[in-house]
Amino acid sequence: MAALALKLEAGATGGMDRRIPHGRWSPTRWPIALRVVIAVAGAVLLILLVVSLLSGSGERTVRLPAAQVTVATVEKGIFHDLIPLRANVVPRETVYVDAIDGGRVDRVFVEPGDMVRAGQPMLELSNTNLALQVIQQESQINQAISELQQNEIALEQNQLANDRALAEIDYNLVRLGRAAGRREEAAAKGALSLEQRDVASDELGYYKRLRPIQAESGARQSALRERLLPSIHEQLEILRGNLAVVHDKLNGLVIRAPIAGKVSAIDLKVGEIRSSGQRLAEVTPQTGMKLNADIDEFYLTRVRVGQIATITINGEPVPLTIKRVYPQVQHGQFRVDLDFQGASPPSLVEGATAQGRLQLGGDTQGTILSIGPFLERTGGDWIFVLRPGSDTAERRRIKVGRRTSEQVEILSGLRSGERVITSDYTGLEKADRVVLTH
Repeated sequence: MAALALKLEAGATGGMDRRIPHGRWSPTRWPIALRVVIAVAGAVLLILLVVSLLSGSGERTVRLPAAQVTVATVEKGIFHDLIPLRANVVPRETVYVDAIDGGRVDRVFVEPGDMVRAGQPMLELSNTNLALQVIQQESQINQAISELQQNEIALEQNQLANDRALAEIDYNLVRLGRAAGRREEAAAKGALSLEQRDVASDELGYYKRLRPIQAESGARQSALRERLLPSIHEQLEILRGNLAVVHDKLNGLVIRAPIAGKVSAIDLKVGEIRSSGQRLAEVTPQTGMKLNADIDEFYLTRVRVGQIATITINGEPVPLTIKRVYPQVQHGQFRVDLDFQGASPPSLVEGATAQGRLQLGGDTQGTILSIGPFLERTGGDWIFVLRPGSDTAERRRIKVGRRTSEQVEILSGLRSGERVITSDYTGLEKADRVVLTH
């Protein structure tokens, strides 16, 4: 036994000290970097394998109760390019009455609904500051008018003075001519001295030299008068017009109806202060009614002036034409004005609502689908299509064309007879398959 124990001890000791040889391809002989890369690659492959096992094919499936889903069938049929209209009845024309200079409301002569004639007083304002301004401006204008009138009078007086001076020269020429002749005869007979004869001759010569000078002065004065008088008269007319405008400022404090019609709006109390430019009232002439309607901004590029619409009044269709399109979009809608092709129906009342349809284009044959909430989420780019005889719907790319409140035109991606889900797609944006449960 002792010998056997010694053998085993010796054998064990020898085994610990012996070097175990490694093969050529043993991992222990690989570089450390290579072993790290191999370990990381193995870990990644393992993770991918686990994810693949957990997710199956990688597609996301959503289960929905069939009672909560709307299913429609794609059909071949006629696409009616119509959109519904909900229009409001408004006056065809409305004239606004605004404050020109403003002031305090002293009297109100009319109420909403009253009929007025053109020029009839509607209300009266008072404005002390305006009255003082009118007095000052009136004084300045009158002073300017007076100065121009004085200039006109001066030109006329100068013309008269020149004419009088020329007439006097002509008179003296005639008088002195006769006197010089008589004195010449008297001097020849010795009855008059030569000095007395020469006095008349010299005076006659003076007036002969003076006459062309006076005539030229009169001509220049007349030319100046002819040139200045039209300008003076024109300025006088302007100033008199300005004076009338100044007077009208005070007259404008009595607000009058601009046209004959019905007072559709006025809400003023005595004592109120209204500033310049503020709305005072509205007058509607008796020219009939028109409609305005708000349309979804989706149709903005397709609505044009001249398109035909139809509304129902007392059970009868009545045609209208789009007269104006307002391109401003507010709250996802834009506005259009529609007018009747003839006289507006007498039964229409301002503020009433009318239902109708707007024809955007002609009826065409094509692949159509009932409109549904799915378009809000998909934009018409994709849809869930049910497999034939199955409750499973697959996601599919499609292309849509025109749409109305009832139909959407399918350009590609769907065939007639296929069933699709058209209800709301909230929560299904990332789903690839929908399974309907019962």
